[in-house]
Amino acid sequence: MLRTQLWLLPSLGVGLALGLGVGLPRLDARLGPDVPSWAAPYLFGGGAGAARAVLGAIAGSLITVTSLTFSMTVVALQLASSQFSPRLLRTFTRDRVVQSTLALFLATFTYALTVLRTIRSPGESRDIFVPQIAVTTGFVLALVSVLALVLFLAHLARELRAETTLLRVHAEANETIRRVLPPRSSTSLDVTPVSPPPDTLPLRAGASGFVLRMDASSLLSAAVEADAVLLIDCCPGSLLVAGTPLGAGWPRAAGSFDTDVELRLTRQVARAISTGPERTAAQDVTYGLRQLIDVAVKALSPGINDPTTAVHALGHVSIVLCELAGRQLGPRPLRDERGDVRVMLYQPNIADLLTMTLVQPLHYGAHDSTVLAQMFSLLRDLAWHVSADQRPAITHQLEVLRAQAAGQRFGSREMARFDMLSNQVEQALTGRWAPAWIPS
Repeated sequence: MLRTQLWLLPSLGVGLALGLGVGLPRLDARLGPDVPSWAAPYLFGGGAGAARAVLGAIAGSLITVTSLTFSMTVVALQLASSQFSPRLLRTFTRDRVVQSTLALFLATFTYALTVLRTIRSPGESRDIFVPQIAVTTGFVLALVSVLALVLFLAHLARELRAETTLLRVHAEANETIRRVLPPRSSTSLDVTPVSPPPDTLPLRAGASGFVLRMDASSLLSAAVEADAVLLIDCCPGSLLVAGTPLGAGWPRAAGSFDTDVELRLTRQVARAISTGPERTAAQDVTYGLRQLIDVAVKALSPGINDPTTAVHALGHVSIVLCELAGRQLGPRPLRDERGDVRVMLYQPNIADLLTMTLVQPLHYGAHDSTVLAQMFSLLRDLAWHVSADQRPAITHQLEVLRAQAAGQRFGSREMARFDMLSNQVEQALTGRWAPAWIPS
């Protein structure tokens, strides 16, 4: 969470600058005329008036540049929110280049003001003092800040491009998937469906908000301690309402829970599930897909009308889905030391993921042949990576896509292209990859 805060690095920079602005003048005072001869030509050689003029110019210009940088950052956030998706704001606020640039500007401004107070001119009550090392350091920081401003402008122009934003989102999504989900394995233990009895204990949410993290070990420990079986029907990214059931629990043996055991189990489950006001990529494997789909839907809106960006977003969706296809999807069982299932966690399967990713783009982009063609290509790419038990989900979505394309007023060439793409999806489902074109 701290990584996404825009204030953290600038605050650290200001604190470091205060320490440096106090320490370097003391070093100057201690060295006095004993500065090494090799360093003397490179140090500031002016008097007290010149030193004050230099530091004053640095402080004045840097606070102006900082204001400009903040303004450009705010404009970038507004553009990202209006043209891409409000859920992409976190991507910009966590940008280390933006945070580091603001930290450098504020640190240089703070340093110049701190050193400025130590300079003493002739005629003042105390001896003349011009901290040469400190003033020279301020001059170097000003030059570095000028270079940082140029690099920041180039970085901001690159970050505002749709291609860069989409690449960032899909890279972060793939990182989360690889960290959270284990690879798909043909030797995995079969997941036996858990059938709850008629009377179960509702496990209520302790707080409202989006599920950020689920502590699997704590849930398993709570189930073992209560000698219970738990069924959790939410996952990271789900929205919970305090007091509303998020799952159910029941004794492993026949009977019912004691009152004390019931209260303790409910509290332990509530503590094991952390919520927050917005979704994050910590454990939410579908958050990246949600962001990419939002970009595609926004690009298809009449106010934006940018189907090319929608096509590119669906291409990145295809990359993320293929990464997910190679992972263990569906319900996740947690077993005790004897191998008995004690907790069953809900996780989306390939059918859930396809529904989430295709319903909205298909609704808003059904009239655009390029968008439909990209959806056929998405299914083809995914069909090549899925296992045999996942193929029916792709077949179902292929039929939906065919019906949607047939209901539009496309010409014969577009319909022939859709038929070809549909056949390619079917071939990929059987393990064959036909060339998209044949040389004449």
